Amino acid sequence: MYSVGIAYILWLMSGFGALGFHRFYLGKIPTGLLWMFTGGLGMMGSIYDFFTLPGQVREANIRNALLSGAAGGKHGAGHGGWRYVNDGSSRIVRERKETVERVILRAAKQNKGIVTASEVALEANISMEDAKKALDTLVTKGFAEIRVRKSGTIVYTLPELMDSDSPLEDF
Repeated sequence: MYSVGIAYILWLMSGFGALGFHRFYLGKIPTGLLWMFTGGLGMMGSIYDFFTLPGQVREANIRNALLSGAAGGKHGAGHGGWRYVNDGSSRIVRERKETVERVILRAAKQNKGIVTASEVALEANISMEDAKKALDTLVTKGFAEIRVRKSGTIVYTLPELMDSDSPLEDF
Protein backbone atom coordinates (compact mmCIF):
# COMPACT_ATOMS: atom_id res chain seq x y z
CA MET A 1 0.00 0.00 0.00
CA TYR A 2 1.30 3.39 -0.96
CA SER A 3 1.21 6.25 1.54
CA VAL A 4 0.18 9.86 0.85
CA GLY A 5 2.67 11.04 3.49
CA ILE A 6 5.60 9.27 1.87
CA ALA A 7 4.55 10.54 -1.54
CA TYR A 8 4.56 14.14 -0.26
CA ILE A 9 7.93 13.65 1.44
CA LEU A 10 9.38 12.36 -1.84
CA TRP A 11 7.74 15.25 -3.70
CA LEU A 12 9.43 17.68 -1.30
CA MET A 13 12.82 15.92 -1.40
CA SER A 14 12.87 15.96 -5.18
CA GLY A 15 12.93 19.74 -5.33
CA PHE A 16 9.19 20.32 -4.91
CA GLY A 17 8.47 17.54 -7.38
CA ALA A 18 10.90 18.65 -10.09
CA LEU A 19 12.86 15.37 -10.07
CA GLY A 20 9.74 13.18 -9.89
CA PHE A 21 10.77 10.87 -7.03
CA HIS A 22 7.11 10.66 -5.98
CA ARG A 23 6.18 9.42 -9.45
CA PHE A 24 8.78 6.66 -9.31
CA TYR A 25 7.41 5.68 -5.90
CA LEU A 26 3.88 5.37 -7.34
CA GLY A 27 5.08 3.19 -10.21
CA LYS A 28 4.79 5.92 -12.84
CA ILE A 29 8.25 5.34 -14.32
CA PRO A 30 7.76 7.01 -17.73
CA THR A 31 6.39 10.25 -16.24
CA GLY A 32 8.98 10.05 -13.47
CA LEU A 33 11.68 10.13 -16.13
CA LEU A 34 9.89 12.95 -17.93
CA TRP A 35 9.71 14.96 -14.70
CA MET A 36 13.41 14.28 -14.02
CA PHE A 37 14.59 15.48 -17.45
CA THR A 38 12.25 18.48 -17.73
CA GLY A 39 12.23 19.71 -14.16
CA GLY A 40 8.66 18.59 -13.56
CA LEU A 41 7.59 20.01 -16.93
CA GLY A 42 8.94 23.40 -15.96
CA MET A 43 7.42 23.04 -12.46
CA MET A 44 3.88 23.12 -13.89
CA GLY A 45 3.57 19.33 -13.53
CA SER A 46 5.04 19.51 -10.04
CA ILE A 47 2.41 22.04 -8.96
CA TYR A 48 -0.28 19.85 -10.50
CA ASP A 49 1.07 16.87 -8.56
CA PHE A 50 1.00 18.80 -5.30
CA PHE A 51 -2.78 19.15 -5.55
CA THR A 52 -3.56 15.72 -7.04
CA LEU A 53 -1.15 13.51 -5.08
CA PRO A 54 -3.79 11.97 -2.75
CA GLY A 55 -5.82 10.87 -5.78
CA GLN A 56 -2.71 9.51 -7.48
CA VAL A 57 -1.87 7.47 -4.37
CA ARG A 58 -5.44 6.12 -4.24
CA GLU A 59 -5.27 5.11 -7.92
CA ALA A 60 -1.88 3.46 -7.40
CA ASN A 61 -3.26 1.45 -4.46
CA ILE A 62 -6.23 0.29 -6.52
CA ARG A 63 -3.99 -0.58 -9.47
CA ASN A 64 -1.67 -2.49 -7.14
CA ALA A 65 -4.59 -4.41 -5.61
CA LEU A 66 -6.01 -5.28 -9.02
CA LEU A 67 -2.65 -6.44 -10.34
CA SER A 68 -1.93 -8.56 -7.27
CA GLY A 69 -5.35 -10.21 -7.67
CA ALA A 70 -4.79 -10.86 -11.38
CA ALA A 71 -1.41 -12.41 -10.57
CA GLY A 72 -3.14 -15.29 -8.84
CA GLY A 73 -4.01 -14.04 -5.40
CA LYS A 74 -6.01 -16.65 -3.49
CA HIS A 75 -8.94 -14.35 -2.73
CA GLY A 76 -8.94 -12.13 -5.81
CA ALA A 77 -8.02 -8.50 -5.90
CA GLY A 78 -8.07 -7.33 -2.36
CA HIS A 79 -6.62 -7.54 1.09
CA GLY A 80 -8.01 -8.15 4.53
CA GLY A 81 -11.40 -9.42 3.37
CA TRP A 82 -11.99 -6.60 0.90
CA ARG A 83 -11.91 -6.79 -2.86
CA TYR A 84 -12.06 -4.28 -5.68
CA VAL A 85 -14.72 -4.78 -8.33
CA ASN A 86 -15.99 -2.93 -11.36
CA ASP A 87 -19.56 -1.91 -10.56
CA GLY A 88 -20.58 -1.58 -14.21
CA SER A 89 -19.74 2.09 -14.52
CA SER A 90 -16.29 3.43 -15.26
CA ARG A 91 -15.28 3.40 -11.59
CA ILE A 92 -13.93 0.71 -9.32
CA VAL A 93 -15.55 0.18 -5.94
CA ARG A 94 -14.43 -1.60 -2.79
CA GLU A 95 -16.71 -4.27 -1.37
CA ARG A 96 -16.48 -6.70 1.51
CA LYS A 97 -15.67 -10.27 0.51
CA GLU A 98 -18.24 -12.76 1.80
CA THR A 99 -16.90 -15.14 4.45
CA VAL A 100 -17.18 -18.92 4.15
CA GLU A 101 -19.28 -18.95 7.31
CA ARG A 102 -21.77 -16.56 5.72
CA VAL A 103 -21.91 -18.72 2.57
CA ILE A 104 -22.64 -21.76 4.77
CA LEU A 105 -25.45 -19.93 6.56
CA ARG A 106 -26.98 -18.70 3.32
CA ALA A 107 -26.84 -22.18 1.74
CA ALA A 108 -28.28 -23.77 4.89
CA LYS A 109 -31.13 -21.27 4.97
CA GLN A 110 -31.97 -22.02 1.32
CA ASN A 111 -31.87 -25.79 2.02
CA LYS A 112 -33.93 -25.74 5.24
CA GLY A 113 -30.89 -26.07 7.51
CA ILE A 114 -29.10 -28.82 5.61
CA VAL A 115 -25.84 -28.42 3.63
CA THR A 116 -23.12 -30.62 2.22
CA ALA A 117 -19.44 -29.90 1.77
CA SER A 118 -19.85 -29.93 -2.00
CA GLU A 119 -22.62 -27.30 -1.87
CA VAL A 120 -20.46 -25.04 0.30
CA ALA A 121 -17.42 -25.54 -1.96
CA LEU A 122 -19.48 -24.62 -5.00
CA GLU A 123 -21.11 -21.56 -3.42
CA ALA A 124 -17.93 -20.21 -1.76
CA ASN A 125 -15.61 -21.07 -4.67
CA ILE A 126 -13.27 -23.02 -2.40
CA SER A 127 -11.93 -26.58 -2.37
CA MET A 128 -13.97 -29.46 -0.93
CA GLU A 129 -11.33 -29.86 1.77
CA ASP A 130 -11.63 -26.22 2.85
CA ALA A 131 -15.43 -26.50 2.84
CA LYS A 132 -15.29 -29.61 5.02
CA LYS A 133 -12.88 -27.89 7.44
CA ALA A 134 -15.21 -24.90 7.73
CA LEU A 135 -18.21 -27.14 8.36
CA ASP A 136 -16.28 -29.25 10.90
CA THR A 137 -15.31 -26.04 12.70
CA LEU A 138 -18.99 -25.14 13.06
CA VAL A 139 -19.63 -28.65 14.42
CA THR A 140 -16.86 -28.35 17.03
CA LYS A 141 -18.19 -24.95 18.10
CA GLY A 142 -21.67 -26.44 18.53
CA PHE A 143 -23.40 -24.48 15.76
CA ALA A 144 -23.89 -27.47 13.44
CA GLU A 145 -24.34 -31.24 13.62
CA ILE A 146 -23.24 -34.08 11.39
CA ARG A 147 -26.14 -36.24 10.25
CA VAL A 148 -26.77 -38.91 7.66
CA ARG A 149 -29.69 -39.03 5.25
CA LYS A 150 -31.69 -42.22 4.77
CA SER A 151 -29.85 -42.54 1.46
CA GLY A 152 -26.52 -42.61 3.34
CA THR A 153 -25.33 -39.15 2.35
CA ILE A 154 -23.46 -37.29 5.08
CA VAL A 155 -24.84 -33.79 5.63
CA TYR A 156 -24.30 -30.95 8.04
CA THR A 157 -27.33 -29.49 9.75
CA LEU A 158 -27.86 -26.17 11.42
CA PRO A 159 -30.73 -26.88 13.83
CA GLU A 160 -31.81 -23.24 14.05
CA LEU A 161 -32.55 -23.22 10.32
CA MET A 162 -34.07 -26.71 10.00
CA ASP A 163 -37.62 -27.83 9.47
CA SER A 164 -38.71 -30.23 12.21
CA ASP A 165 -39.81 -32.85 9.64
CA SER A 166 -36.36 -33.60 8.14
CA PRO A 167 -35.78 -37.08 6.66
CA LEU A 168 -32.53 -37.65 8.61
CA GLU A 169 -31.18 -40.20 11.03
CA ASP A 170 -28.42 -39.66 13.58
CA PHE A 171 -24.93 -40.51 12.43
